[in-house]
Amino acid sequence: MSTMPEVGQIAPDFEGLNQYGEPVRLSDFRGQKVALYFYPKDNTPGCTRQAKSLKEGWELLKEAGITVIGVSPDTVESHAAFAQKHDLPFLLISDPDHHIAELYGVWGERNLYGRKFMGIKRTTFLIDEQGVIRKIIKRPHVKDHAREVLEAWKALEAAGA
Repeated sequence: MSTMPEVGQIAPDFEGLNQYGEPVRLSDFRGQKVALYFYPKDNTPGCTRQAKSLKEGWELLKEAGITVIGVSPDTVESHAAFAQKHDLPFLLISDPDHHIAELYGVWGERNLYGRKFMGIKRTTFLIDEQGVIRKIIKRPHVKDHAREVLEAWKALEAAGA
């Protein structure tokens, strides 16, 4: 498992396919604030609640100039079905070999109901217009993630970050 980048570092660039099968690079979003969120699996209860929270807060996130990008190991086809089923307005990046998750240090051993396995550790990185990581939200609140992201950005801006 690789080390998680730290606040103040440039966010590692990556390329992956979105739910439309189109290549997307993180560097394509320079000049925009980005909420890059890693989640374990499409169509599972927690991941669906998190995606729905971000969808419900979409207009406020857009008004604040925040681009949302989700990443999980699911396939492009799985992302397409998940995004369509829940009418998600943001990009989902497929990371089947967990290369992106490893770049961000969020791929590792997890424990669910006493069962150990390798997977994504749910984490959101807030990245500024210059590509610098400004905040890392570990274990985000899935039901209220849009508000959590907005409040974190507002706090950073208030602090002059």
